[in-house]
Amino acid sequence: MDPSRAGAATVRESVLTQTARYRIEVKGVVQGVGFRPFIKRLADRLGLAGTVANTGAGVAIEIETSECALANRFKELLRSEAPPASHIESMIFGELPDAVGYPVGYAGFTILPSAPADGSFTLISPDLATCADCLADIADPHGRRAAYPFTNCTNCGPRYSITRAVPYDRANTTMRPFAMCADCAAEYADVTDRRFHAEPIACPVCGPRLSHDLPAIRDALADQRIVAIKGLGGFQLACDAFSGAAVGRLRELKRRSRKPFAVMMRDLETVERFCFVEQAERELLGGSVKPIVLLRLREPGAFPDSVAPGLEQLGVMLPYTPLHQLLFSGSSICLIMTSGNLSEEPIVIANEEALRKLAPLSDLVVTHDRDIFMRVDDSVTRVVEGVPRILRRARGYAPQPISLPFEAGEILAVGPELKNTFCLTKANYAILSQHIGDLENLETIAFFEETLANLKRVYHAEPRVIAHDLHPEYMSTRWGLARPEPKIAVQHHHAHIASCMAENGLVEPVIGVAFDGTGYGTDDQIWGGEFLICEYASFERAAHLRYVPLIGGDRAAREPWRMAAAYLNDALGDEAFGLDLPCWRAVSPKTLQIIQQLLPRPALLTSSCGRLFDAVSSICGVSQASSYEGEAAILLEARAGSKSGGCYPFEIATETKPWQIDVRPLIKQIAHEVLHGQSSANVSVCFHSTIAYIIRTVCDKVRGETGLRNICLSGGTFQNRILMGSTLRLLRAAGFEVFTHARIPANDGGISLGQAAVAAARMREGRI
Repeated sequence: MDPSRAGAATVRESVLTQTARYRIEVKGVVQGVGFRPFIKRLADRLGLAGTVANTGAGVAIEIETSECALANRFKELLRSEAPPASHIESMIFGELPDAVGYPVGYAGFTILPSAPADGSFTLISPDLATCADCLADIADPHGRRAAYPFTNCTNCGPRYSITRAVPYDRANTTMRPFAMCADCAAEYADVTDRRFHAEPIACPVCGPRLSHDLPAIRDALADQRIVAIKGLGGFQLACDAFSGAAVGRLRELKRRSRKPFAVMMRDLETVERFCFVEQAERELLGGSVKPIVLLRLREPGAFPDSVAPGLEQLGVMLPYTPLHQLLFSGSSICLIMTSGNLSEEPIVIANEEALRKLAPLSDLVVTHDRDIFMRVDDSVTRVVEGVPRILRRARGYAPQPISLPFEAGEILAVGPELKNTFCLTKANYAILSQHIGDLENLETIAFFEETLANLKRVYHAEPRVIAHDLHPEYMSTRWGLARPEPKIAVQHHHAHIASCMAENGLVEPVIGVAFDGTGYGTDDQIWGGEFLICEYASFERAAHLRYVPLIGGDRAAREPWRMAAAYLNDALGDEAFGLDLPCWRAVSPKTLQIIQQLLPRPALLTSSCGRLFDAVSSICGVSQASSYEGEAAILLEARAGSKSGGCYPFEIATETKPWQIDVRPLIKQIAHEVLHGQSSANVSVCFHSTIAYIIRTVCDKVRGETGLRNICLSGGTFQNRILMGSTLRLLRAAGFEVFTHARIPANDGGISLGQAAVAAARMREGRI
């Protein structure tokens, strides 16, 4: 060997015995949550030299140390002390091999410029509610961010709504046009400051800025005017929640007949003044998301009935941006805070669009000069049996991924027609879009396409397969079928159960109970009261509610008396139409005569549990018309309150497969009780109990035949607090392991996850 080369090798060997170089690659929600500043502070605390940088896949860290134990300590603390808004999905840690890993002699620890995107992807943080420190900043009259409505730091503020691309750097967000002032630049560069590398950092000097001053906005609200305000993920329409005139006018202008409005309250003390609040609800209200939470009112008459017509619960949220907080600096304590749009259209995000569309709905339009890239509505949640459950998944939750228990490849699941979300899969991640809405107009389709294009770009996703619903007339299905990629059709209720399986990481077959309003069945009828023996690739229909005519198709969901007619005719025949029941008072004798003629020869049949709820709501006089999806069932639930009741009779026909659940005895009993003066509250209590008993009875029979003990509950009917609670108690007492939704909606907002999971399983089996 050349003596000079031998000497070099000796020197290098000496260095390696003293210092080793390690590389750590972290994937998950690790950008936009203060992760790099956290890493630097941790390294400085431990005396480690090295670097950290955002990459297209997450965060890459290098450290140099002569102590292996210290490197392991760094790795342990990285996990245990990670920022609360972060989520580590995976971490690869190891000493670099000799060929590339000899120490380079780092001088301290440095945050490097982000590496360019390389086709890999990282997970984007959802938008975060204002933290306590930033609230203190805007409340400090002597601070430089006093009353500044765009205050944020690494622990809070806009993320998903402003992210144009990854890595998550200021230049890749809608903050790019705002050059940092000297003070902001100093905070951004100061490792001891909580705004160290806070990409949306802002102040009154460098912007963004509001179009109107805060006193003028507060005065307008105090004067019972309607104000359109540009928020975090879109415009909102606000007015005084105690002003019946203002709320009624907003309802008329927005074309929103009876669907309840959400109320933003000044603070938790105010919420507890008007609502009952459990600990889990308190944590939801005050956490880093601050979604809308459905709460029971202490006194239903505390607000005008126009806020939440006929309901004893209210959708409540706390201020989640500095601007919201500053609106309550005046006399307001409760404000209606609803999406800035006409009903059934997407939330408005652009200033010009707001001036065109929202000016006619409001007395004042407040804009600002920070663009919204991803429109995101408020999330809606509810606590059932102590578990927070998402009913509408949007701000604060999207686009957090669901980790699948298998590799899925790249699939686009286009979701259903109502409460649409879509789902992209990549590797073992399922990335659901935010709530898109009902695909009933071109504006919402444009929102769907806009969001899809954005997420495909951000996640470097190019789906190879499209999964869609069986219903040929769903706009999402038609959109998917028009695409060139191979297609996989997934039955609606199979997708419901598969979504619950995927959310809970299940891989073995389950008994699936899918109860909802409508879903196209494999027999061309409308399903919705289904018991399935389910795995990802396939399912068997074990049992269902007995079919009844669906007279008028979609009109039956809007006019519950139609379902009352179908069920009463099935149970009592022509005799039903001569009874003095509340449902007949909602319709003219001529129309009722036409319905009687149509019932024997229906174009469609349905097994829908949602339509059964509608029928009972109509029969006992609770609701004869639904102005929003599920209104009749929601009002029926409200009548039951928190009481418990007995069980109505029902039968299960097991002579043929699938079994049929016969509710004619139940309908006969309800009609009899209503005729004899039984209250709708008592009918509602017993009806809810009966549905829970039906579920347990059928699941017992399925277990007897299959041995299956795991049950998944899915479908919009299981958003019902009373039904969910009663069903869980009965099934668990019977020895079942029950899995439900929490992170994604039980309603159609979770369907796309199930479509993607089914498609992935069929692709693995070569069924495409």
